[in-house]
Amino acid sequence: MIVNGTHYRTVWLEDGSSPCVKIIDQRFLPHRFVVEELFSFNQMVEAVKEMHLRGAGLIGAAAAFGMYLAAHELRLSSNFDSQLHAMAERLMQTRPTAVNLAWAVNRQLSAIREVHSIDQKVEAARETALQIADEDAQNCRSIGLHGVDIIERISKAKRGEVVNVLTHCNAGWLAFVDYGTATAPIYEAHHRGVKIHVWVDETRPRNQGASLTAWELLAEGVPHTLIPDNAGGHLMQHGMVDLVITGADRITSNGDAANKIGTYLKALAAADNGIPFYIAAPSSSFDWSLTDGVGQIPIEQRHPDEVRYVSGLANGRVESVLICPSATPVANYGFDVTPARLIAGIITERGVCTASNESIQFIFPDKF
Repeated sequence: MIVNGTHYRTVWLEDGSSPCVKIIDQRFLPHRFVVEELFSFNQMVEAVKEMHLRGAGLIGAAAAFGMYLAAHELRLSSNFDSQLHAMAERLMQTRPTAVNLAWAVNRQLSAIREVHSIDQKVEAARETALQIADEDAQNCRSIGLHGVDIIERISKAKRGEVVNVLTHCNAGWLAFVDYGTATAPIYEAHHRGVKIHVWVDETRPRNQGASLTAWELLAEGVPHTLIPDNAGGHLMQHGMVDLVITGADRITSNGDAANKIGTYLKALAAADNGIPFYIAAPSSSFDWSLTDGVGQIPIEQRHPDEVRYVSGLANGRVESVLICPSATPVANYGFDVTPARLIAGIITERGVCTASNESIQFIFPDKF
């Protein structure tokens, strides 16, 4: 994505005597564009856990770079393998719902096992991290090319009138290495001249829609409107939504999909109003071992202060404001699961499949 005339990815490596992983620190958006430098494994763990970065694909890519930082730190250790595995376990515990994290860490461990000397292990970790980042960007690009067909069909049926898309949270460029998933078809349609407008859910409690998706769409020149989370059903009832596209943090082999809390309610409203609801996600977001999303996907519970406080720009400074009695108990579930029966299709880098075991197996035969 272009920011102030410069192309950025969300995470990248700068080599040197001490390798540095750079990330766009999303805590400051949309008010400030900040690049954070991470020189150690511990810094990467903190960045993932405290959501300096977030989003399924980006978490995976960042975890891969974290494993490279870990390997580089352990290059003089006499106990490389056991220490690396301990660090891998620590990293995987930071964000339990998004399967991309564990997928990337395990891919790193597998690549490192294939070579023998410590220098080779460190280099294998570096190359694998770069591969994962490149693949994520390419997969998102492919998702855009497959998903744009859905938008173009709707545009044709509406005789070129504006296609209204509703999305939830941020499954955009900032959630991946580049392009995004839910936004990739939107960007592609916009670039092709399709008339498109996006309803952007604010996405409480962290407001990733308001702070991140709106910022992205504004930078790309895509027409959009920010709405309260609870407005989506009203818009659907009044014919103001043609299509819902969201991302996913984990998809089961039968098509159940975990995504940011509130996604399930959008899917229910879409089903009640006959509006197609799509998930856009790469293969790294599938958990091939699971068959029951509601029963098997672990749902992260985050700190109560994310609900108790809201942050925003006041007098040129980002401030946090308490919005409830300080002693009020809070439940802060980060994700919910949308059952496969509510999903019209899953847009992947290999094409669009229905949310069923048979269709998923057809498009990903090598994963089963």
